[in-house]
Amino acid sequence: MSYTTILVADQGGIRTITLNRPERRNAMTPKMQDELIAALEEAATSSCRVVVLQGAGESFCSGLDLTALQAMHDKSQADLQAEAERVARLFRTLYELPRPTIAAVHGAAIAGGTGLATICDITLATPAAKFGYTEARIGFVPAIVSAYLALQIGDKRSRDLLLTARLFGAEEAHRLGLVNEIVAPEQLAQRVQALAESLAGNSPESLAATKRLLAAQHKPWLDAAIAEAMEANARARETADFREGVAAFLEKRRPSWSSGSDG
Repeated sequence: MSYTTILVADQGGIRTITLNRPERRNAMTPKMQDELIAALEEAATSSCRVVVLQGAGESFCSGLDLTALQAMHDKSQADLQAEAERVARLFRTLYELPRPTIAAVHGAAIAGGTGLATICDITLATPAAKFGYTEARIGFVPAIVSAYLALQIGDKRSRDLLLTARLFGAEEAHRLGLVNEIVAPEQLAQRVQALAESLAGNSPESLAATKRLLAAQHKPWLDAAIAEAMEANARARETADFREGVAAFLEKRRPSWSSGSDG
C-alpha cells in the first residue's frame, strides 16, 4: 500500500512507522488515522516481529489536526459518530496488535499524540519530550484515550491529567508509568534498535499469545468504556464550547466559554 501521511519501512523483522507531517507537527488527520490503521493491520499479518512508532521532524504527534476538526462543525451526527469510531479503531488496533510495539518520543506528544505514545507496549522518551491530555483547553473531551489512561495509571491520577489539561514532562511521565525509559536524544535511535532486536529475538508465537492474553483480561471493561467514550467524543463535537475552543486556538486568542453545563 502507498502512504502519503506516514512512512513505513521494514528491516530485519522490524517495521518502523513514521508520522510524516512535520510541517504540522505530525498532527493527525482522518487520512493519517486511516493510514496508521492500515499499516498496523498489515503488520499484524506480516512477517515483522516488532513495530516502532515515531514522528518526523521536531515532534512526535501534536494530536488531532484542529483545522480538520473545524471542518467537522457542519457534519451530520452519523459523520461525527464515524469520526469517533475511527479514533477508537486506531487506538484499539494499536493496543491489541499481536506484535510488540515501541514508541520513540521526542518533542511534543500531545492529546491524541500522548495516546499513541503511551498505548504502545514500551515507550521511550527523550528528556525534552512533552505530554498532555489538553482537550479541555479547546472545549473537547479526552474521551477514548481516557479508557487506556485509566488502565495504565488509575482513576485518581487520570483525573488530574484529564481535568487540568496540563502539559507534563518526560520525568513525570516516567514516574506515572506512562514512559518506560528516558533516553538521551543522541542515543534514542540506538536504544530503540537494540530494544526492537531484543524483542524480535523472542518467540513470536509466545509474544502474540501474551499480547492476546493481556488484551483479553481487560476486554469486557474496555468494550464498555470505549462505547461510552465514542458517544462522548461525538457529542463533544456538537457543543458550543468545542466550536469556540477550536476557533480560539486557530485565531490565537483566549476562548470565551458558554455558561451552561449538561451536568
